[in-house]
Formats: sequence, structure tokens, C-alpha cells
Amino acid sequence: MSVSVQSEDFDLTAEVRRLTAGRVDIGAIVTFTGTVRGEAKGQTITSMTLEHYPGMTESELARVEAEALARWPLQATRIIHRYGELRPGDNIVLVIAASAHRQAAFEAAAFLMDYLKSRAPFWKKETTAAGKGDWVDAREGDDRAVERWGKG
Repeated sequence: MSVSVQSEDFDLTAEVRRLTAGRVDIGAIVTFTGTVRGEAKGQTITSMTLEHYPGMTESELARVEAEALARWPLQATRIIHRYGELRPGDNIVLVIAASAHRQAAFEAAAFLMDYLKSRAPFWKKETTAAGKGDWVDAREGDDRAVERWGKG
């Protein structure tokens, strides 16, 4: 299992290199990097604070990673999710899915991101330029996206 919940930034290129080092069975690598937006609902966002419960969060992310590995013929996966106070443009999340063929890698990466966006145990608070902080609720579209995968 390859899950990290961390406050530090990550380097996409270095993570892909580590995941694929010495592997000749990988023909497709799909990555997704999510970043903090500087605008939401017409408001300028100055920061996003992500909170989680250590231990519980890692266990839940490992569970969904194991589900992806069971559903698709993957050679490797990597999930990194950050917490703490982040600024617009900062990295939030990285998902890497590697397989022999592209379809499995694309589907697994989409499954993992749909889950992370709607079900992962993180709490997000956006602070606006006016200094107002609001907790972010899951969007209806995020719930519909994860429903297409069945249980998850």
C-alpha cells in the first residue's frame, strides 16, 4: 500500500520515478494532481485548511486503494493527500495509477479521485479575502460521481 497523509508538499515527477523504478511491467501511468483554487462561489479564496483524524484517515485511504487494486489489474498506486493550511496554487492531492495498459490506469485513477473528493475523511475550510471562513460541504455532483462505481 502506498498512502501518505502529510503537511509537506510533494513532487509529482519524483513520486512517479519512485513508483516505477526498475519496473518493466508498466505500460501506462495516469496521474491526477489537485490544487487549491483561488476562487469559489464568486469569492476570492486566500487559504484552505484541511483537517483529518490521524490513523483513521490513512486506514480509510488504504482501504479504498486496496479496493482499486482488487478491481483493476494495476501494477502500482500512490495516493498523497495534504493537510494543514494551504494557499491558492498549492498541491492538495496526488493520485498515481500504473498498469500494463491505459484503460485500467485511467479507470482506477478516476475511481480513486471520485472517492477522495466525496468520501475521504477530510474537513475543508475555505477562507475568503474578506476574512470569512466557511467549511466546505460535499457537492451533489461528487456524490453522483462516486455512485457510478458501486459500493466504494
